[in-house]
Amino acid sequence: MRSHGLLALATTVLLVGSSATPALADPGWSIVPDGKTATQPPTTDAHRAGSDGRRPAADPGTANYVPGQKALPGSARVVRERWLSPRMLDLLISSPSIGQMTPVRLLLPKGWSKNANRTWPVLYLLHGGADNYTSWTRMTDIAAFTENLDAMVVMPEAGRAGNYSDWYNNGKGGTPAWATFHTYEVRRLLEIGYRAGTRRAVAGLSMGAYGAIKYAARYPGMFRFAGAYSGIMATRLPGIPAIIMNAQASEKQDPKALWGDPLRDSRVWAANDPVALAPGLKGVSIYISSGTNSFMGPLDPPGSPWHPAHLGEPISAYTAKALSKRLNSLGIQHTLNLYGNGTHTWPYWIREFKNSYPMILAALGLPGGGSPKVDNRHDWELASRP
Repeated sequence: MRSHGLLALATTVLLVGSSATPALADPGWSIVPDGKTATQPPTTDAHRAGSDGRRPAADPGTANYVPGQKALPGSARVVRERWLSPRMLDLLISSPSIGQMTPVRLLLPKGWSKNANRTWPVLYLLHGGADNYTSWTRMTDIAAFTENLDAMVVMPEAGRAGNYSDWYNNGKGGTPAWATFHTYEVRRLLEIGYRAGTRRAVAGLSMGAYGAIKYAARYPGMFRFAGAYSGIMATRLPGIPAIIMNAQASEKQDPKALWGDPLRDSRVWAANDPVALAPGLKGVSIYISSGTNSFMGPLDPPGSPWHPAHLGEPISAYTAKALSKRLNSLGIQHTLNLYGNGTHTWPYWIREFKNSYPMILAALGLPGGGSPKVDNRHDWELASRP
């Protein structure tokens, strides 16, 4: 794809990180008129009980905390828990890195408790742009699919256009610092209070695909697997900075607040570019996939309307090829799946996640791990590199 073509697309694709499916609000954190939360923990949930079988007393001072409120003074801490099912637990974190109360959703394994004498490996699932931390459980069967997974699944909030980055803010830094929130605050709180272990995998779609690869590369040794489904894998290719800044502007953000000016602040852009960070991916199990055009594919229902977000697929493929070339030059093995037709939508991201699932299990040291499963082979170009 030529650079002038990408520049033209930048004026059309307002939010490359999003799908055609709109994000929904999460009303469960809202406060009802009597001051009690609208969603109460299940009364039969054994997970809340301690080793003596008794439930911890609720802290009445936390009852009214909701996402978006100003963070409390001091260090990051969990200020509220919300049980949605025997496995699904939402945490509300007072985060100085974000400056707000920020939610994280957990799917907990069988036998989990805060007082267990063991820890569990962790799979982080990152959401796309113009969406939120509920997307994986709202749009997929991830809860049922991981019912017997002996690991924690963590789905953190990342902002509609947070781009999994500590924002530059004209050199001043400060909030939001999403990378710090995810890789330090959330990680450490889960390790300290929720029995999370140190064997980790990370995967994401669209904006979250970028986050997964960027985190694994920027923080060597933190993740054993990185899965990227339809995301921008190289941020400084011709045309790509304009697309990223256009996406920020579409969310009413200062386009230069994220990483500054692409030319004047080239050092900051490089520090957030997976291609520049690629040496940090040595030893990581890597799965990258994308469609190569914006046409309807085998998972699109007949008559599905076309959406400009589907242009995210050829853009993703363009950048994935650049990262793959860089990884090849470094001798870093990876799996690159570039399929032809297919839209920027959940059916393809679900397929990609499940295709890469054996790699995730292997990285987490769990039974069933192995090579990626590839369906619809006639639709795919499968390359294991180098």
